[in-house]
Amino acid sequence: MSANKPKQLQVAKIGKTVGLHGEMKLHLKCDFPEQFKPGARFDSKRGELEIVSYSAERDLVKFKGYETPEEAKRLTNLDLFTSEEKTRQEIELEEGQYFWFDIVGADVYEGELCLGKVSEIERLGATDYLKITTHQDLIAREMPNSFLIPYLDNFVLDVDTQAKRIMVQGGFDILEAS
Repeated sequence: MSANKPKQLQVAKIGKTVGLHGEMKLHLKCDFPEQFKPGARFDSKRGELEIVSYSAERDLVKFKGYETPEEAKRLTNLDLFTSEEKTRQEIELEEGQYFWFDIVGADVYEGELCLGKVSEIERLGATDYLKITTHQDLIAREMPNSFLIPYLDNFVLDVDTQAKRIMVQGGFDILEAS
């Protein structure tokens, strides 16, 4: 791997074939489905794949060169990747929106107490949850190793992506109840 190669982000996983023309189920691992537009290219273990069509309503994608279910089936379970740089160039964030890769790794505080660090973001239903790896001082007090905080305004008070710090309220109560 070259030191100059940009860090790759998984943005989707290709599922099973659907229909007769090579369409496939697409399982998003990102918050911006608008990047899956015709002509968009993503890296995979099979090389670069180009999107011919994408239906966000049905989560179906079709790739250039995979016209039949038999051809498309070779892509099942492949992960699709892009770079942070490409994502920042192509996606325009609104006020208060953040890329998941800017939040993962952030320290989570309630007041002066460090609850832990965001290890990943999970989407359950329509809500995103911050998966927190509990701070060692709290684990020593027999708290759980990890817990989830809903990414909702009544829990998440402030996000500082530059300082990699998130301020929450009610997080310690969730940790205790976990």
